[in-house]
Amino acid sequence: MFSNFKPTWMVDAIYKITPEQLQTHGIKAVLTDLDNTLIAWNNPEGTIELQQWLLTLKKAGIPVIVVSNNNEERVRYAVERFDIDFVARALKPLGKGIREGVRRLNLSKDEVVMVGDQIMTDVRAANRVGVRSILVKPIIDTDSWKTQFNRLCERQIMRYLQKKNPEMVWQGEIT
Repeated sequence: MFSNFKPTWMVDAIYKITPEQLQTHGIKAVLTDLDNTLIAWNNPEGTIELQQWLLTLKKAGIPVIVVSNNNEERVRYAVERFDIDFVARALKPLGKGIREGVRRLNLSKDEVVMVGDQIMTDVRAANRVGVRSILVKPIIDTDSWKTQFNRLCERQIMRYLQKKNPEMVWQGEIT
């Protein structure tokens, strides 16, 4: 019933995903959500840990594109200091933004992964397009008012998915 919301992997934090893990699975590029995945929704400055993670991926030749439902001005302001590409107004859970990201990378869907903190938007959109997904825990425990309703629904969906799929547990890496 909720299989469209099932992530490929569940990792504690985006910063624990390494180039070696990605390469082991044939992944050549990362699409990622912005708020509460890369940065706290209420702090667009990011962290040193984020800067180091992005630099590590860049050195490994793994491009990153932010795919966000936010407007262009908000996303540009948040990512310009990191010198990464983005797709704004992605319309997740529809696949528009993810398809655009894959197109810009000029890679096959099998060579790309979508990372996000929400199963109702990030994971659902990835599954809709046929891109593997990594669900990460939100960076902070609070959400913008627009996300709070989704979180309530997600708890129900996660309980169902984990009951049907006992292998769905939080990991420290992609296995």
